[in-house]
Amino acid sequence: MRIIDIMKGHKPSFSLEFFPPKSEEEIAQLYQTLGGVRCLNPAFVSITYGAGGGTRDRTLRIVEHAKSKIGLESAAHITCVRHSKAEIKQVLDQLVRSGIENVVALRGDPPKGEAHFVPNPSGFRHASELTAFIHESYPLCIAVAGYPEGHTESPDKETDWDHLEEKVEAGADLIITQLFFENRYFFEFERHMRERGVSIPIIPGIMPITNFQQIQPITKMCGASLPDKLAVDLDAIQHEPELVQRYGIEFATKQCRELLDHGVPGIHFYTLNKSRATQEIIWSLRRKRLTEVN
Repeated sequence: MRIIDIMKGHKPSFSLEFFPPKSEEEIAQLYQTLGGVRCLNPAFVSITYGAGGGTRDRTLRIVEHAKSKIGLESAAHITCVRHSKAEIKQVLDQLVRSGIENVVALRGDPPKGEAHFVPNPSGFRHASELTAFIHESYPLCIAVAGYPEGHTESPDKETDWDHLEEKVEAGADLIITQLFFENRYFFEFERHMRERGVSIPIIPGIMPITNFQQIQPITKMCGASLPDKLAVDLDAIQHEPELVQRYGIEFATKQCRELLDHGVPGIHFYTLNKSRATQEIIWSLRRKRLTEVN
């Protein structure tokens, strides 16, 4: 089922992102994790696509397994990096044959060791071109990425949001944002997109902090900033993993509650293939909603 249609019955919707592991043992563990999150009744799960298409086969294999064997509606990430149009068409054809109805269309990051994105001479230069190709040729629901704090390669946020508007005009059905830790960035981003006439759903992306050592490189890579208080608090407990995880869960839960009170249609969780924190957050949010209703 197309995500845009699923969201009509999931208010608010919760979705989770996973990445393809390297070994068969880790893939088997991921399948167990995916089976475990079924109880959350997520709107969908998404499976990422490594830089340069390095995880292409694993991405397709996992997204197909998640839908056909586990029963989770799934979205496959697909990027422009190194791929020709013919290769991307092969991937899309396989997804359609497998019954996958959703994709996340991205330009993609340069492969490791390469400083800049270099398009395949026979490929796409921008996510907007990839989005247009999918929209014109396939009956797929297309999600695209939005950056509340601006893309790291963009000179400023307004320029980046111009590019996002191009992706919407090319046929995107919904926007999933990059992670952020201050909701004011999302509110500003959403307001600007609405003022531009963008009416499709905008889903905020949230990453619960579960590991102090991971947070700095992740935020640097995606261009998200850490609030000063959050950084100070985490620094004080960095050598106590359980405290870091508990703090991260509580921080993300508070963040999500404010977003839901604001009226967002759903929340997309960046899990780093660890579902415990996300499960706790979703159950907490749902308990609060039930309490309010009753």
